[in-house]
Amino acid sequence: MWLVDFLPEWFFYFTFLASVAALVATFFISFLPFFKQYVLPVRVVATLVLVGSTWYLGGHANEEKWQQRVKELEAKIAIAEAKSKEANTKIVTKLITQTKIIKEKADERVSYIDREIIKYDSKCEIPLEFIKVVNDAVEPQK
Repeated sequence: MWLVDFLPEWFFYFTFLASVAALVATFFISFLPFFKQYVLPVRVVATLVLVGSTWYLGGHANEEKWQQRVKELEAKIAIAEAKSKEANTKIVTKLITQTKIIKEKADERVSYIDREIIKYDSKCEIPLEFIKVVNDAVEPQK
């Protein structure tokens, strides 16, 4: 097909119309004695050219249709990529915020435990508040 791509599209329209004209002309000139011997070869060649031109024009129309679909899908992909970038930005922002909140809560609990251990370190007692804080530290965050 690449060899045919060098020819302009109008060439195939011309060959299509010329082959149709040649087929129609063979019906009229078949009655003339001098041209009667050329009727069969002209019909064969005109039919082959007509089939070839029709094949190429059909393939070209199909290719244009597919190229149009490709352009439509590329436009949809571009829109989807833009929405995806926006959603990714929101997700990253939310993740950073949640990570920051979890880290702040963990730091707050660690500082509270460190502060409270000093009070009870000399007695070797474990108060109920301390157990509650440690248990709260291992529960999943909401």
